Amino acid sequence: MLLAIFAAVSVVLFLHPYVSYPLTLKFLREKPIKKGDGESLPSATLVFCAYNEERSLPSKIENLEAIKALNPQIEFMAYADLCSDQTVPILKSRPDLLTAVAATERTGKAFGMRTLVSMIKSDIIIFTDANVLLDPESVKPMLSYFADPEVGGVAGCLHYINAGESVTAGVGSAYWRLEESIKRLESRCGSIMGADGSIFALRRAHYPEVPPHLLDDMISSMGMIFAGLRLVSAPDVVAYERNTTASADEFRRKRRIACRAFNSHKHVWPQVSALGPAMVYKYLSHKVLRWLGALWLFFAAVFGALALVAWGLWWLALAGLIVPAGLFWLGARRNIPGLTAVVEILTSIGATFVGVTDSFRGQTYQTWTPAASR
Repeated sequence: MLLAIFAAVSVVLFLHPYVSYPLTLKFLREKPIKKGDGESLPSATLVFCAYNEERSLPSKIENLEAIKALNPQIEFMAYADLCSDQTVPILKSRPDLLTAVAATERTGKAFGMRTLVSMIKSDIIIFTDANVLLDPESVKPMLSYFADPEVGGVAGCLHYINAGESVTAGVGSAYWRLEESIKRLESRCGSIMGADGSIFALRRAHYPEVPPHLLDDMISSMGMIFAGLRLVSAPDVVAYERNTTASADEFRRKRRIACRAFNSHKHVWPQVSALGPAMVYKYLSHKVLRWLGALWLFFAAVFGALALVAWGLWWLALAGLIVPAGLFWLGARRNIPGLTAVVEILTSIGATFVGVTDSFRGQTYQTWTPAASR
């Protein structure tokens, strides 16, 4: 019986970040946001880092032009991380639109963002990625949230535009829709547990020091919470991006992000643990338990199999291990509706856990390379 209980607890721990955690958020007291009227807006600078993004930049520059047309006071800055393609010439060809800073050595995104922030005088900094397109109509709504003095950061809503191109892209898009819905629930009762780098904005005065090997979006956005301010989700701030379409690219991306995320967790945990029970619950539920998802599945399988063996059902335990393994093998080699999607989900969970083990082994990822299948 004890083995069965352990198996059940492992299943609950795996499902909690996706099922029971969002449900519990609905019962927490709502904390309204006092948005401004969209007229008296703070000054803002939009920044992004780029490494070998020559394919994305023509669309990016068109997007910046559209944003500027609706928001004449906004400024743009870009950091090019020692690119080997035409990224720097493309960025520097538009001094009328943006300020381009070219690195002389590979430094990584966190260092690049810190360099740009040190040059900015605006009240608000809008952070995005080189391959992300921001709806020009979203800038004013984003800045209007800062009329509330309790708001220190605003995270926009990201939409993937190529979900139908592959199973990998479709699964990634579905997962992100769930992530955005959880962030809205977190924001409703206080703060979200970190912003995604695709689109978010912070008060410059509270931008923290971010070590170069950590996730700059997570550390900088959580810095608003540590400063006693709210980090909120803004569904009326919309950005668009292409997802990776190849499973191998997505595995490498998830592994790198998970390693940097868990290194970031170790960095911020002393501050998180001092925030009180409610915030610790949100952080552990949204971040830590999810990063360890593969471990909970492993424990569920082992304890479940041992429980069946203890009950004399060894043949069922054996089948419970062999059949899923066979289905995984089949789904990985054939595009079978439903089954292949499950394989992609499990592969993503596995990539995240590999990244966590990288973190425990002292691995760091400071630089990045755009996915070829994006």
